[in-house]
Amino acid sequence: MLKIKNLSKKIRHKPIIQDLSLEVERGQIAVLLGSSGVGKSTLLRILNNLETVDQGTVELDGEVLNLDQVNQSHTVGMVFQHFNLFEHLTVLQNITLALEKVVGQTNAQAQIIAQDLLHRYGLADRASAMPAQLSGGQKQRLAIARTLALKPKVVCMDEPTSALDPLLTTYVAHNIKELAQQGYVVLVATHDISLLEKLPCTIYLMQNGTIIESVTSSDFFAHKTNYPALADFVAGQ
Repeated sequence: MLKIKNLSKKIRHKPIIQDLSLEVERGQIAVLLGSSGVGKSTLLRILNNLETVDQGTVELDGEVLNLDQVNQSHTVGMVFQHFNLFEHLTVLQNITLALEKVVGQTNAQAQIIAQDLLHRYGLADRASAMPAQLSGGQKQRLAIARTLALKPKVVCMDEPTSALDPLLTTYVAHNIKELAQQGYVVLVATHDISLLEKLPCTIYLMQNGTIIESVTSSDFFAHKTNYPALADFVAGQ
């Protein structure tokens, strides 16, 4: 289980995250929902040691998670909004590079791991292609595969549908559900309400850096009137 306790973060003296707490079990999906600027992406960046935290603690499986070391332990993985692929490397090399340079795998070992992931994500026939030759959906699958190559326990996804055609949202939701089914803790930051109906998740509605309402997606759609702030956000109010 991932436990975030009383997390706070200021940037240039402006509160971005304010006393935020939540818990996510392995195999569960937490959707951080809200407008731009409410702190969703900042929270994911904190978990990935891309931003420092001012106060609060993070625990994983009952032990305090040292955020300064997650880049060395690869405990937390990030799938970025714009994928952050290496455009000068092939699809295969996008995965093998980190395995060789960061984890210390031999090229042969890295090739086996990468080929397996490409097969799993339907990209085996694109191994020698360049990222520019991929569709948006293929780029996202490559970004997920690259993240999983380092064997994280927590997978963070920042705005996973923002760069994609709306028709691909269902496929994206399938990828996210698969990650949960494989036992990862999954956190998704989004303002895309269409994802909510497609994911069995817990929704955390954020405003001004804190969580103002939380509910499972199934309970929300069955009892919308019990969650007025979330209902208003979904309705576009």
